[in-house]
Amino acid sequence: MSDFFHSFNAVRGIQASKPCFIAMCPLRIIPKIFVFDEDEVPPEMRAQRKLNKSRLPEIANYLIENRNNYTLSSLTASIDGDTIFEPVNEFNPNMGTLKISMDARLLINDGQHRRAAIEEAISSVPELGHDHISVVFFLDNGLEQSQQMFADLNKHAVRPSPSLSTLYDQREELSIAAKKIMNGVKVFSVLTETEKTSISNRSIKLFTLSSIKNATKYLLNKGKNEPISSDEINQAIEFWKVVTEQITDWQVAYYRNVNSSELRENFIHAHAVFLQAMGIVGACVINNKHKLLKLNNLSSIDWSRRSNLWNGRAVINGRISKSLTSVKLTSNKIKEIIGLELSDSEKQLEKEIKT
Repeated sequence: MSDFFHSFNAVRGIQASKPCFIAMCPLRIIPKIFVFDEDEVPPEMRAQRKLNKSRLPEIANYLIENRNNYTLSSLTASIDGDTIFEPVNEFNPNMGTLKISMDARLLINDGQHRRAAIEEAISSVPELGHDHISVVFFLDNGLEQSQQMFADLNKHAVRPSPSLSTLYDQREELSIAAKKIMNGVKVFSVLTETEKTSISNRSIKLFTLSSIKNATKYLLNKGKNEPISSDEINQAIEFWKVVTEQITDWQVAYYRNVNSSELRENFIHAHAVFLQAMGIVGACVINNKHKLLKLNNLSSIDWSRRSNLWNGRAVINGRISKSLTSVKLTSNKIKEIIGLELSDSEKQLEKEIKT
């Protein structure tokens, strides 16, 4: 080992019969001691994916905007160089000081975007540098082993479903609003799937929480981080209650007098494309009592997915579509039927599909 070294308080453990170490590192030193492979190095010679710089502002802003309430998962790094672990004493052989030669190369196997975002965030808010992040160190056994580590770390990583992310998100305004709306509308409270993105045929559920969130975005015309007032949430709840009164099949499903799977198989109003389309429709009527009365016409509409009304809109080649274009075309047709005027952009979209 050289005369100069990095020193970390660490806990030693064993994985796959090999030693590993966990240490808490100040954020300010993360950009200084950890490297990731340069962009020009070909993939077969790297141990990780190419840095996607477009991801960095979102992570950095998350740290800056939530200075006192953020969470960062551990970095995973390989040590390519000399190390010494000095136990505290003979009674605590796995707690001690990890010394890493300053000549050693510390390569991040998992977390290079976090590392780069930390650097960006600290440049704006230097105080963040005094916080800590946990780092799991492995001893480097060469490029091949580092590449395998990257593959293994990412192979089993599964992102939570949008519905579950919405359910657990206590920060994003749209997520909070969607949960309040779900709980405030009787049909939604019973028939909403809060964990999965899709609904199985055996499920009694009719909606997903993520689709309610997306519909809320259109209904209240809100961006991701825009504030949503209690009055706006109450308006949304009242809007969906009016819609529920007109969609009698939802009420039948609520009382378990029909299988939800039958509704999904036969009607577009049992799909996300309808909720989001109604969100767009609702944005036109939510603040206008006269226009709100036009929702009474919903009960007379044929919602069958086999109806020509929805062909090329909510239904593409016989299958329900939830693309943005399908959502807009579906809302256009609903507006037309209940007597709401289309905007200029909506009229242009209608011209495009007819040409």
